[in-house]
Amino acid sequence: MRNILANFKFLAIETENQIKLTRGLLSDFNLEVLEKIGAKDDYIDNLKTTVENACFSTIATLKPAGNQDAITRIRAIHIMCINLERIADFCVNITRQTRFLSSSECIQKYDYKTMFNVIQRSISTIMKVFDANDLNGALQICKAEFELDRLWEDSFKIILEDLKKGQSVTDLITIIFIFRYLERIGDSILNIGEALIFAIMGDRIKIRQFEALEKTLSESGFEGTLNDIDFASIWGSRSGCRVSKVSRKKPSGFKAQGIFKEGKTEKIKKEHQNICRWETIHPGLAPRVFGYYEKYDTASMLVEFLSGCTLDQILLTEEPENINNVLFIFEQTVMDIWEKTLKPVEIQTDYMAQLNKRLNAIKRVYPEFCRTVKKNTGSADIRSKYTTQSLIISCQQIEKSIPAPFSVFIHGDFNTNNIVYNHEEEKINYIDLHRSKDADYVQDASVFLVSNFRMPVFEAEFRERLSRTTLYFLNVFRTFAKDNNDTTFEARMALALARSFFTSTRFELQYEFAGQMCQRAHMLMEKVLNHKDKWENFTLPDSILIY
Repeated sequence: MRNILANFKFLAIETENQIKLTRGLLSDFNLEVLEKIGAKDDYIDNLKTTVENACFSTIATLKPAGNQDAITRIRAIHIMCINLERIADFCVNITRQTRFLSSSECIQKYDYKTMFNVIQRSISTIMKVFDANDLNGALQICKAEFELDRLWEDSFKIILEDLKKGQSVTDLITIIFIFRYLERIGDSILNIGEALIFAIMGDRIKIRQFEALEKTLSESGFEGTLNDIDFASIWGSRSGCRVSKVSRKKPSGFKAQGIFKEGKTEKIKKEHQNICRWETIHPGLAPRVFGYYEKYDTASMLVEFLSGCTLDQILLTEEPENINNVLFIFEQTVMDIWEKTLKPVEIQTDYMAQLNKRLNAIKRVYPEFCRTVKKNTGSADIRSKYTTQSLIISCQQIEKSIPAPFSVFIHGDFNTNNIVYNHEEEKINYIDLHRSKDADYVQDASVFLVSNFRMPVFEAEFRERLSRTTLYFLNVFRTFAKDNNDTTFEARMALALARSFFTSTRFELQYEFAGQMCQRAHMLMEKVLNHKDKWENFTLPDSILIY
């Protein structure tokens, strides 16, 4: 570790020196300085490689248990060294541009010196901020990028106006390139600042997310600084939002921990509104909101961290008796919500439109699934006579003729990992609620059933658990349909299952398993397309849900 730190320090010093030399070159065009910058470039490259090799070899010898802080700091050093070397390269690129300038005077009328001041100030503080774990200092380094962006825009506008005069065009274009390299140095400085935050906080977080976290914690009534909290990303989110667990280093009440979400305003705002609505429908079902903050096109929210296990974890780890108890509570919760929120007004479904919207994403993973699909007949595989697109178009027309007879307030993303069971309180909680809306209950029902099927678990005991749960809830949903005189339930369920089976393939990289889901989607759509009787007589084959 000592050698890593020493070479990291040398790299920071040499990079800062390259910046000073480059600034001096732009002032007097001294050829000796030009040669010195070129000579130092190889040394800086070698320093970066030396640090990189040492970082990888050191991490390889450290066991994660008990060494996580050291590993985090080494990773942060590696990120910073890459960006320091990149800054040095930008300096070399700037010096190469000077050969296209007619004289040193032509650039002096443009304010490159202020940009160099910002860059030098930032680079000179890196080691001090790193050694002191100075979060505010890291934040100031990050903010240099915003200042450099502003200076670049101001200078660019002036140079463009001068270009319109049609004089010294070559000089002006060259000066634009030089200023552009200075602006790109700002991008690398931002990366260094965020790496410093990573080293201090122990998790990767962008400056935009950092500011959102700070504001959201303030809105929640949190007292103290960000040095007082633990911050850990929750990986695996496909929503595009930043999702992290936030807690005090010294616990102090329920507000001491929560889930921080940051993303596009539309998505976070919608989830905030939905949580508030869920609270009126079924108090305690959704997590409490501690803080909410909007800025420009992003928003952030701090919500209650719900202790317990997700339903998929319970199905795979608990004893059968415990699973039955949890599923009973879950069933009662779902039925209560659907009965409370039922609105006896027909609603048009859009399962085929949802599938069509995701078809390009599926094509990127399995392009062959979006053409024709093999149907396993037991003794041989034969190709379907339909293409995926033709099936979707035909089923979309049929779907218009079988609207849902009523709506309920649905979760909107009813996968088993969005359902949490609290063992102590013996209650169900819903999470990830930005898609909640009044819609056909079959949407939630189908997503739940397929989320059991698509678990990549193939041991006989666990598959049997999943199949038993799936068939049980299929009958629960059928009973709800019968009790509420929903005569087209089976047909709509076939289309909704086809949608869920097919769209799930883009998240499954085991080809055979993904192929099974694609094949089942095709079979369901073909069954709907070939049905010539009344929709009240359509029957969904239970076997389609058993793997």
